[in-house]
Amino acid sequence: QVQLVESGGGLVQTGGSLRLSCAASKIPVSIATLAWYRQAPVKQRELVATLTTGGSTNYADSVKGRFTISRDNTKNTVYLQMNSLKPEDTAVYYCNAESRSTGLNVWGQGTQVTVSA
Repeated sequence: QVQLVESGGGLVQTGGSLRLSCAASKIPVSIATLAWYRQAPVKQRELVATLTTGGSTNYADSVKGRFTISRDNTKNTVYLQMNSLKPEDTAVYYCNAESRSTGLNVWGQGTQVTVSA
């Protein structure tokens, strides 16, 4: 069974940094469009960043210039580097891998990020 396991969340002060990791099993991350989403309390899940198989990236306006999505094919892991964190970045962060050609669409269990003021 394909699995995504996130790690790296935690508590950080405003202006700090965190790097989230999402390790994939039973699927090479190189064949999927990868994405990070987040969901804050009483809010809908929102798309934060995407990384296509061709290497193109896209970011939500709220995180542009602060967050970077990347992948390491040798470790089969996707990352989200988050800098200059703000309290409004507080949320549960989820990684997603999608491959329309194979019908794959899998989510991780989420990791909590809390940014204190």
